[in-house]
Amino acid sequence: MDNQQQIEEFFASDGKLAKVIPGYLPRAAQVEMAEAIAQSIENKEHVIVEAGTGTGKTFAYLVPAILSGKKVIVSTGTKNLQDQLFNKDVPLIREAMTVPFSAALLKGRANYLCTYRLELAVHSNLGFSREEAADLANIKKWSKSTRTGDISDMPDVMESNPIWGQATSTRENCIGQDCPEHAECFLMKARKKAQDAHLIVVNHHLLCADWSIRETGFGELLPNAEVVIIDEAHQLADTASNFLGMSLSSKLLSDLAKDALMEYFQDASDMPDLRVASENLEHEIKDMRLAFGLNMTRGEWKDLEANPKIMDGLLRLQEHLDTLADQLELASVRSKGLESCFKRAEELELQFKTVMQDNSGKWVRWYETHKKSFTLNLTPLDIAAEFKAFMAQHSASWVFTSATLSVAHKFDYFAKSLGIGDPKSYSWESPFDFPNQSLFYHPKGLPQPNAPEFVEEIVKVAIPVINASKGRTFFLFTSHRALQAAAKLLDKQIKYPILIQGDKPKAILLDDFKQKGNAVLLGTASFWEGIDVRGEALSTVIIDKLPFSSPGDPVLKARLDAMEKQGRKPFIEYQLPTAVIALRQGIGRLIRDVNDRGVLLLCDPRLLKKSYGHMFLNSVPAMRRTRDIKDVEAFFAEQEK
Repeated sequence: MDNQQQIEEFFASDGKLAKVIPGYLPRAAQVEMAEAIAQSIENKEHVIVEAGTGTGKTFAYLVPAILSGKKVIVSTGTKNLQDQLFNKDVPLIREAMTVPFSAALLKGRANYLCTYRLELAVHSNLGFSREEAADLANIKKWSKSTRTGDISDMPDVMESNPIWGQATSTRENCIGQDCPEHAECFLMKARKKAQDAHLIVVNHHLLCADWSIRETGFGELLPNAEVVIIDEAHQLADTASNFLGMSLSSKLLSDLAKDALMEYFQDASDMPDLRVASENLEHEIKDMRLAFGLNMTRGEWKDLEANPKIMDGLLRLQEHLDTLADQLELASVRSKGLESCFKRAEELELQFKTVMQDNSGKWVRWYETHKKSFTLNLTPLDIAAEFKAFMAQHSASWVFTSATLSVAHKFDYFAKSLGIGDPKSYSWESPFDFPNQSLFYHPKGLPQPNAPEFVEEIVKVAIPVINASKGRTFFLFTSHRALQAAAKLLDKQIKYPILIQGDKPKAILLDDFKQKGNAVLLGTASFWEGIDVRGEALSTVIIDKLPFSSPGDPVLKARLDAMEKQGRKPFIEYQLPTAVIALRQGIGRLIRDVNDRGVLLLCDPRLLKKSYGHMFLNSVPAMRRTRDIKDVEAFFAEQEK
């Protein structure tokens, strides 16, 4: 039986998938997509596949990949999607398939418990608060029962808790085969399982970490892959850009100082200069963060160069790092831990020097400040040539898929961003009945987005829609400032629960939203994609403005300047297509199921008043459109009948 016949039988109404999924209905687009991917794998070709929400693209790429019998890597956009695919979708396919296959989940090093580091922390002289000590005790207890060491499986200590830094390893502080726990290392076990598996599920961060030639253990896997499937492929270029660059963070420096101090207490307490150097570096990092000012910001390197106070501080920080490196070199013969700290210090010295002195023109130099930390960054101006070379190194078939890869039905922007030449491309529309399931409301008389009264006016427009919808709304913003301003205005004017991004972790906010059933959730970038709320709990999506990237962003500004120097048109070639894809992602939150109904409110008058507005309109689903609030009220009234 050939692959096409196997695929048709697998997805048939009385096929293998129907036997394991209650109420399964075959979808023509899903079968066609599976057949197209099977063909590209057989012919060793690269392919771009766009499949609208509801197509069932996960099964459409997993089934032909597994049936091919080849070694397959699937990369997802986030760890959450990775877990969902491995823990939910793969077991369903295994149940339905007669072909046996092995699958493995592989994440980055920081996602696995390190028992060696945990023991160091538990027995160290570093002062932990009562809460931190309790969390470490909980992790210690969990370490006795966990089979995978995956920290997302630990129910009592959230993944975002900083204490995990004491119980996981980094590439810098891992002592490898010299570790007394090496034989039982959770990371090594996960890597070994991945090497032996037919199907490996990773995420874009891990994929790009390998590409940037960092030691992650994944580099041992990629050369053997015969098929690489990139899901949520629209995110890949940004992730790759971050990894191909360099980011020197105050956290890396601070971790080195803390680890050196921990090793000092354990194996070098007769070397007081080592302790002084560690503590001095720690103090200088804190002083440096204060020198940047209280605001959290991203800025160009030239802004730092114009500030003598900051440049002097960076030079002092560099000197303290050099002093600690000298002390660690003297102590490195004492233990593997101290030797590891010395190697890390040397590498950080090199990175610091590179960031401070780079004038190559290949990189964007910029900085970013966070609440308690800062980073100094080098980001490549262009990754297309490098990605093209990366793909050429491996003979694998590459499949790029997402619900949003095209702009006005063309794939030129996506293909160029990754240097994919002239690949085969396919597009399948969502099977949902958008004209009947949804309504696109674009009111008249809206102010321009740069008008001082913009937020106040769009809130006035949003309130009747929220009331007609009885809450059940995602209000999506392109900036945190606009979100906060809208939150204050809405608080006094609507009776529905308001949930605000940042008040609680994202997963808890989403659970609250689903459980309340009438809430209004205000979110920015991270809520525009990867969120799946089915049913009536989400019936309205409001978008404040067309999601053009901030022109003040240092990386974007440098890219646009470089394109202009090459005689290109940065707005048409870069800013417009990225905004179209971002808008499509935001709209994609609304209709997630055949039974969903909902209203989209877009508050940006540029949609109809600017010549480029048609690019957005040609890229959104075929919704009914209106400019009258009465149609919105009628739409929801119809739902209640």
